[in-house]
Amino acid sequence: MWSLSSLILAAASFAGFQLQGIAAAPTNGTHSGCCRNPLVRHEWRQLSLDQRLDYIRSVKCLMALPSEGNDLWPGAKSRFDDFQGMHIYMTQKGPFLPWHRWMLYLYESELRNKCSYDGALPYWDVSLDNTAETFVNSPVFDNVYGVGGNGPYIEDVSDKDEFPVQKPITIPGRSGGGCIVEGPFANHTVPMGLGLSVTSTPHCLRRDFSLPIITSALSDEVIDKTLAAATFSEFNLAIQGYSMQVSGMTLHAGLHIGIGGAVGDCADMYSSPGDPVFYFIHGALDKVWNDWQRRDWPARKTDIGGPDVIFGYPFNYTTNPAYENITLQYPLSYPNFGKDMIVADMMDIHGGPFCYEASIRRLANINGNILSSRTLLDGIH
Repeated sequence: MWSLSSLILAAASFAGFQLQGIAAAPTNGTHSGCCRNPLVRHEWRQLSLDQRLDYIRSVKCLMALPSEGNDLWPGAKSRFDDFQGMHIYMTQKGPFLPWHRWMLYLYESELRNKCSYDGALPYWDVSLDNTAETFVNSPVFDNVYGVGGNGPYIEDVSDKDEFPVQKPITIPGRSGGGCIVEGPFANHTVPMGLGLSVTSTPHCLRRDFSLPIITSALSDEVIDKTLAAATFSEFNLAIQGYSMQVSGMTLHAGLHIGIGGAVGDCADMYSSPGDPVFYFIHGALDKVWNDWQRRDWPARKTDIGGPDVIFGYPFNYTTNPAYENITLQYPLSYPNFGKDMIVADMMDIHGGPFCYEASIRRLANINGNILSSRTLLDGIH
């Protein structure tokens, strides 16, 4: 789960299986290698307003269910919090893209199995919201049919008593920082974080938009360069970022820090799942990974790599530790959520334990939202 963007965030803080602690995942066909009836993940704009409300309802339902994992993360109060606790607990112990693909699947399954959610986990096409105007007006941040928007602006966030986790870099164009007071998650209490602690540290949910980061890190040029990567190693670096400075941020760090800013929960490497927008961010990144894979599926269905330790090359910007390369047999752990997986299980969204796809249907207008004509991959092979 770590990489360059993890360094940035860290420095800032910074189915065929019956699972223990989670209901059996929806089958959607078969998980024996033939995906006949995939669950379709739609871009947020493709959902009707009622469907968006139902998704938000299911998230709030998960927030109302009791925690099932207090032995490892005692600060958790709800089942929603358990995902935050697991993420904090495992942040430094798993390769970024494969680990999160299964986390998203577990989260989607909980919404469906425990909260009567009939849909799939929505994803966010960030290419539709990568200008200052489109970002602040994104339906993802709608106060009724989205997760709510920015926090009220706080000019001075240097007080270490109120803001104990300080960024090592200056966040340009900060525009929030206060507690969320509008939208479905207004006045929501995040039970853990900021930082690595899984004990009880309740605080309000904050966001602190940085439009300069959004417009640079999520630009069409950045997206195109990421998808044009020739190997997974190039792709992984392109999606994570090239330096610990704002100028080196790309999709992963750009989304987290562009939304979380200097003091927001979303910008914390460990505890960012305390903000419901986390799942939009990682749904977007999972879609980009699948799109990249499908551009050369025969070669990329087994193309994986990266260091097995945090700060390992090519993310050795502060230290230079010894490391070994991640392989398809590398284990992935999800404590209190079920058995260990391996990276090989995560490589195909239409095989192994998975049977889902991301819709690419583009309409001219859905509920008044004009959609981009940008050509995207369907990811179906």
